[in-house]
Amino acid sequence: MAAPQPGCKTLRPSISSPSAAGPAPKRFRTMATDAAAPPASAGCSAMKAEFARHTEYLNALNDKRERLVKASRDVTMNSKKVIFQVHRISRNNKEEVLSKAENDLAAVVNQHIGKLVKELQGTDFWKLRRAYTFGVQEYIEAATFCRFCKTGTLLSLDEINDSLLALSDKSVEPLQINVLDYILGVADLSGELMRLAIGRISDGEVEYAKDICSFVRDIYRELTLLVPLMDDNNEMKKKMEVMLQSVVKIENACFGVHVRGSEYIPMLGSSAEPDYAFFGGADYD
Repeated sequence: MAAPQPGCKTLRPSISSPSAAGPAPKRFRTMATDAAAPPASAGCSAMKAEFARHTEYLNALNDKRERLVKASRDVTMNSKKVIFQVHRISRNNKEEVLSKAENDLAAVVNQHIGKLVKELQGTDFWKLRRAYTFGVQEYIEAATFCRFCKTGTLLSLDEINDSLLALSDKSVEPLQINVLDYILGVADLSGELMRLAIGRISDGEVEYAKDICSFVRDIYRELTLLVPLMDDNNEMKKKMEVMLQSVVKIENACFGVHVRGSEYIPMLGSSAEPDYAFFGGADYD
């Protein structure tokens, strides 16, 4: 190895010795920027703007869903009041009770169904169906219940949707109740008709109870053919079980009155004179 020339400095790698205070602080690596930085910043700004638009849309959708849930609760509560009003019907106050029930039902449409229509018209209202379906089903139950007690017929889906057109703005797509909500509401109707039939039997209106029995039986038979063809029918299957129970209760009540009616119908409101002979005693003058 050659000796170093005089006047030249020998370059040796410097080895840093640890100081007495401890090891030197560690440096963090930083990413150097280049000429492509301005386009990347522009892309980040565009992405932020896109996320901001999605955030605004989702916030508006959630706010609308909350308003629909509240309006649906109002529809449910007031529709139940209409049903309770109809159950006060008797042979002596039928016209009066039904008139008040129809006025209350019209108030439900104008005040509460109208809120649903204004929120949902012109939008993809099927996206928010779960927020308002229970209120719509209860309204259909109340409306069909009033129609049956007045005319003995079933209120159709087209008639219900036609009544909602007056609440909608003609410049946008109106809210239309779908077939599924209508069928679910009609399925709930059987329970109210069962209660009505039992009440009419207690007042001696056996023929009216038989008409109710025939009506509910026809609805159950038709829905039995339709339910297997429905895609989302889990909820409908449960309602069909409840409807069958209602049909059986009405049939048993009508059958019991038909078989043993001579024993207790005079005591349940019949206009005929009561006969006390079956108690083992003579008739009273």
